[in-house]
Amino acid sequence: MKKLIAVLMMSMVALVAGNAMASGYGKQKVAYHINYDNEKRIGGALRNIQNHINAVGKENLDLRVVMHGKGYKVLELANNNPNFQQKVTNLKDQGIKFNICANTIRGKKINVKSDLYDVDEASDIVPSGVAEIAKLQQEGYAYVRP
Repeated sequence: MKKLIAVLMMSMVALVAGNAMASGYGKQKVAYHINYDNEKRIGGALRNIQNHINAVGKENLDLRVVMHGKGYKVLELANNNPNFQQKVTNLKDQGIKFNICANTIRGKKINVKSDLYDVDEASDIVPSGVAEIAKLQQEGYAYVRP
């Protein structure tokens, strides 16, 4: 009986560990950096993020999209284009966090409520986009600039 319990326990541990490693990638922390406004390139970046989720598994991924400068266009496009809105919503529903730079918002005189899609002023706005990227790297996030 003890042997059976031990085998069952080891199987459960292997199953849990196997889920995290099923893709061969394990758990990841990643910061995606967007500071450009090219619609095609932004669409490509959003596809890269979905492909990243598909490869690693949303349960194994802590992914932040940090936008500053012209990168605010990601959320402006989502505000005005149903296709981009659906992509951003889908990514958020999978646990992806979108952070926008407060300096950019002030400097470009952006009205967060009317110009950008689905921004929670308390949790989505960071003081500085570049400083946020550096902070995330210090916390062990890998840097990706698609």
